[in-house]
Amino acid sequence: MSDKPTTKSGSPASPDPTPATKPAQTDEHESLAHLRHALRTPLNQIIGYTEILIESAQEKNTTGLLLDLKKIHSAGGQLLAVLNDTLALWKVECGKFDLRHMRHEMIPPLNAVLGFSALSVADPAITRIPGLSDDLAKIREAARNLYNLIEGASVLPHSLRHSSRQLPPLALNPSASDEPIAAEKSPHPNTRVLIVDDDAMNREMLARRLQKMGYKTRQAETGHHALDELKQRPFDLVLLDIMMPELDGYATLEHIKTDPSLRHLPVIMLTALAGVESTARCIEAGAEDYIPKPFNSVILRARITATLEKKRLRDQEQAALLQLRSERAKSERLLLNVLPQAIANRLKQGERTIVDSFLECTVLFADIVDFSHIVNQHTPNRTVQLLNDLFSAFDRIAENHGLEKIKTIGDSYMLVGGVPTPRSDHASACAQAALNMLEDLRAFNRRHQLSWSIRIGLNSGPVIGGIIGTKKFAYDLWGDTVNLASRMESQGQPGLIQITTTTRALLDDKFETQAGGVIDIKNTGPMQVFHLINPAAA
Repeated sequence: MSDKPTTKSGSPASPDPTPATKPAQTDEHESLAHLRHALRTPLNQIIGYTEILIESAQEKNTTGLLLDLKKIHSAGGQLLAVLNDTLALWKVECGKFDLRHMRHEMIPPLNAVLGFSALSVADPAITRIPGLSDDLAKIREAARNLYNLIEGASVLPHSLRHSSRQLPPLALNPSASDEPIAAEKSPHPNTRVLIVDDDAMNREMLARRLQKMGYKTRQAETGHHALDELKQRPFDLVLLDIMMPELDGYATLEHIKTDPSLRHLPVIMLTALAGVESTARCIEAGAEDYIPKPFNSVILRARITATLEKKRLRDQEQAALLQLRSERAKSERLLLNVLPQAIANRLKQGERTIVDSFLECTVLFADIVDFSHIVNQHTPNRTVQLLNDLFSAFDRIAENHGLEKIKTIGDSYMLVGGVPTPRSDHASACAQAALNMLEDLRAFNRRHQLSWSIRIGLNSGPVIGGIIGTKKFAYDLWGDTVNLASRMESQGQPGLIQITTTTRALLDDKFETQAGGVIDIKNTGPMQVFHLINPAAA
């Protein structure tokens, strides 16, 4: 076997390392954390690829390969145990770690990894199975990288901050990623997962495992690349490595959680770093969960599944909230179609009896002349369509002038200015609305080739306004002012706007009026009236 590790007795000659002493500065602790991360990276690859191959061997019933793979997996577990024991946090803090002893303990299981992977590659039956030889080669490559790191760390105990950077770039062999992988049934089909890791082998191994679980994956080698991916397409989950160059996992997580469009995206942190502080920092920054390297496949599956299930429930909750808001907005629109906004707001605040007195307002009535004859000329559907077209135009006029439509009664239209929100120019606003109604009627007649005519009456004064009904609310006005406005319309002339002396006195100078004579008003007696001049008809 050409690889450097040989036996536990230690044939590969290397300078005797100096036992580590207790680090005196914080930067030495950070260097050991980098070393732990660097060692776990190839170790994660050994264990991860071996687990993938074990599953394939079980599916294809290749007994010999399965036995070798289980031995490699067992050796990977031994390597992990030695690493965890040597660089345990308490040992690092007390200065009791021994890198020379770690190397001594790691060489035998490394030899096992290299030896059994070489035996499997040499088996002709294995070479005929697509993709297996490539994955075994990746395991051997990771083992050699791990050996190089162990050798460097054992002879440079005081320069550990550099050891994680002495590893040359991995010379990856062509992978079998193009070969179809039998997907397991996923509880979350069509789920899109973004894998972010600066190590290509780690990304490819995770992608293979997730694809086997039934998920769709994309990969990003840096934090910046990950953020670009998140802007370009939607994802359901991000698996984010902490130790990355330029933009590390902490900074990438912060960018995700401060972006309003991404902050609800669940993120699971991946790292070889140990310690409660690292975990707490990730969770406090908004990470959903935390998975240490090397990955335990059962834990990986369980935490991804649990995270996606929580996301599904949150999505359902958000959808329900959106639906609730939509229904509430629809209800409010319907309420505002029936009631003035100020009155609707008071009802929503809990008021049940709403009655108000208004000392000053102007009431307008408009009525279609000879509507009974019009009804006989058209079908019911056509009549309603025409009436809706005309009254919709009147609705727009009322809205444009800040007036409140009170109701329509058959072919009669009623609006008011100064109720329920008082305004000093209520008479002028209603007068302008009346003129606009005549203009819109002429346009309506041209559009439909008709000759409809309306009467309009205005009066100003005090009214009482309030809600009537308990199931079908209606806002209405009462008082002599309302009755007299109705008389101005009903006893007016087609095509004219008839107003009282009270309303005329409140109009701006821009409105021109002419005397309409004295008419006998029912229940009131003789009264001087005026007509509002329509400039367009003059």
